[in-house]
Amino acid sequence: MKLLEIEGLFKNFGGIAALLNVSFEVEAGCILGVIGPNGAGKTTLFNCISGMESPTTGSVRLRGENLATIPPHRIVSKGIARTFQTARLFVGLSVVQNVMVARQIRSRTTILYDLICSTRARKEEQECRDRALEYLELVGLQQSADKRADQLTLSQARHLELARALATEPELLLLDEPCAGMDEHEREALRDLITTVQRLGVTLMVIEHDIEFVVNLCTDVLVLNFGSLIARGRPEEVQRDEKVLTAYLGDELG
Repeated sequence: MKLLEIEGLFKNFGGIAALLNVSFEVEAGCILGVIGPNGAGKTTLFNCISGMESPTTGSVRLRGENLATIPPHRIVSKGIARTFQTARLFVGLSVVQNVMVARQIRSRTTILYDLICSTRARKEEQECRDRALEYLELVGLQQSADKRADQLTLSQARHLELARALATEPELLLLDEPCAGMDEHEREALRDLITTVQRLGVTLMVIEHDIEFVVNLCTDVLVLNFGSLIARGRPEEVQRDEKVLTAYLGDELG
């Protein structure tokens, strides 16, 4: 089943074209790797999908609905969540509070209702905390729930950002360079975690410069360069693509 459809996507910044007529589809349940050199347009693509940037032209459709002009918070509520190259945490809040903030998008009450019905509000807050703790357990941070977010290691911060994204109950999760700054052991643990998330029914798109990580994780890979999509296929197919080998990855896939 087609979950996401990108058609004729252009994104210009002044006279600079960051995306050039990019079109592709994402099947539900897959892990799609997005690779290419710096400046290829990978993060811009994620920004357009998540609503952080509006496409110059083209469409971004989730289950057939065009999201191109919808603001980011509404896109999250429709089922798309993301992480960033640098973890963007609420450093003044605890680990569990960071996840609870994200979980609020699935709240059944409003601020006005909470003020009027404090008993219901307290029950909802406890339910929110309980669910947040479940996501922290999934990513291995349950023992750090009451720590301040700024006390986490880099690897832990990235896991917290993943838990926070999952708390919104996404159908599609965009991970932007999740391995940055991690050692080999941490990358292996993250790969296992992403696979677990996929098994829970979440479709993923992953930007990553660690080509070995992408090849061992992703069921499908697309390659961007200078804003254009130049290859798409299974990892072993991309490895044999002459354009990819010569223009982008050199000896890294050789």
